Amino acid sequence: MATTPPADPQTSAVSERRPATTLALATAGFTICFWAWALLGPFGSDYAEELGLTSFQQSFLVAVPVIVGSLGRIPVGAMTDRLGARVMFPAVAGLTILPVLFIGLVADSYPALLVGGFFLGLGGTAFAIGVPFVNAWYPPHRRGLALGVFGAGMGGTAIAAFTDVPIADAWGREAPYLIVAAILAVYAVVAGVMLRDATSRTVAAGSFARKVWNTLRMPVTLQMSLLYAVGFGGFVAFSVYLPTYLVNAYGLDEADAAFRTAGFVVLAVVMRPVAGYLSDRFGPVPVLVWSFAAASALAVLASLELELLPAGTVAFLGLAATLGAVSGAVFALVAELVEPPKVGSVTGVVGAAGGLGGFVPPLIMGGVYGAFGHYAVGLLLLAAMALIAGVFTWRSFGHLRHVPTKG
Repeated sequence: MATTPPADPQTSAVSERRPATTLALATAGFTICFWAWALLGPFGSDYAEELGLTSFQQSFLVAVPVIVGSLGRIPVGAMTDRLGARVMFPAVAGLTILPVLFIGLVADSYPALLVGGFFLGLGGTAFAIGVPFVNAWYPPHRRGLALGVFGAGMGGTAIAAFTDVPIADAWGREAPYLIVAAILAVYAVVAGVMLRDATSRTVAAGSFARKVWNTLRMPVTLQMSLLYAVGFGGFVAFSVYLPTYLVNAYGLDEADAAFRTAGFVVLAVVMRPVAGYLSDRFGPVPVLVWSFAAASALAVLASLELELLPAGTVAFLGLAATLGAVSGAVFALVAELVEPPKVGSVTGVVGAAGGLGGFVPPLIMGGVYGAFGHYAVGLLLLAAMALIAGVFTWRSFGHLRHVPTKG
């Protein structure tokens, strides 16, 4: 009589650790690449003073990596579907070293900084690598939390904001660039050795151009892009413009405004895995609908420009939590609606929409303040967009029945 051999405890332990290890490696890579992606921002005013830049030139310099990194997610996501994250993560981390060193050691003029900033945008494409990678390693009932943990890597921008200037003050302008380049190099080597694509990963077929075109034609791509543009775009907009808002609307000094903005960013980052967990438990659609509804109400509260304590603080921290939750829940919904071989391509387009969505609101807010002397109209527009997005989510996906799975 044949007997089944007992399971090897060591093999079982390794198989249990593998998803956690790959998630940790992916999140670390996303965080480091986003740190590199945001290197120019903290030094924008210094470059403007040294090179005599106008306000527009300074804004454009800081925006170039973000725009390129957002649009670059489309081809990088498609390439990840074809080549896998084991190839793409080390490649993107390694190639990002070149613009980091160029900006830190070579670029001494505005055109040179623009060229460096253009290629620095490559670091921002790492998001489109990690989502399909993590998605393939986790079963459906655990993907929301896993993708939320990975998405918290956007906190790399906060690391840049907190550390770049102190490092430069202590050891010179080149120091943060050299440190980030070294960390990228170490990560590229570690990722190349340790990363493994899931055995269940299906290699996407077809040419690159056809794959991108077919992705853009999918209704779900445009639907998720809309939701992410409102959620993550709103987060990006506030993280960029909130210091200016707090100075103009509440008379705070720049240091205090920057500190409060950092709190906004950290809370939004923390809410991504929380939203992922809630999406696993209750489904991403309820999380999105309630988050959009709450964001709309909080934007209305913020538009009243009440005292900063407590009403204003509640409004903006609440917006951080709800917009961060939207960012986490959107990709939990993507994991439910999109078949695995196409997740990378869809993620690339959706991620691009979110990044680009962050640049329109600051322009609107600035125009509104210039025209009316306050921000109420701009915040009411955000409230309307969040409400529309919530209603759209419910009408389009409310029929989905989510049954929590234990395991």
